[in-house]
Amino acid sequence: MNLLASFVVLFAGLSLALQQVLNAGLGNALQSARWAAFASYLGGTIALLLVLAALREPIPAGPLAGRAPLIAWTGGIFGAIFIVTSIFMVPRLGVATVLTLIVVGQLLGSLAFDHIGMLGLPQHPVSLTRALGAGCLVLGAALVRG
Repeated sequence: MNLLASFVVLFAGLSLALQQVLNAGLGNALQSARWAAFASYLGGTIALLLVLAALREPIPAGPLAGRAPLIAWTGGIFGAIFIVTSIFMVPRLGVATVLTLIVVGQLLGSLAFDHIGMLGLPQHPVSLTRALGAGCLVLGAALVRG
């Protein structure tokens, strides 16, 4: 893997940890995980609108939107679940524990989605090596939780 690409992804992970800290603080100040999540999504929406405007990216044509399956439009719902849960749990469990458990959930889900080739993605069967890797991550989560 390209070294620069690795650093970009590591930075994205760092930004996710920072987002959890900021969102938890906002949730505490507002006394509402749901309003803090709304503010987080609103800030992200504004940031993306500015990027789209700066890049002068055209709005996709209507027929393109119709090509996506209905379930493809529901991703934001799962993002909202993630944000609200994180805002609620970070003060209780700590950032490291919450993010480690999130990564474990992501890995276990993605292994299952790869295995079945969910939504037309190429199938990548669960192998012994992949299962051992997931087991190591679960063990790591237990150790981080300590």
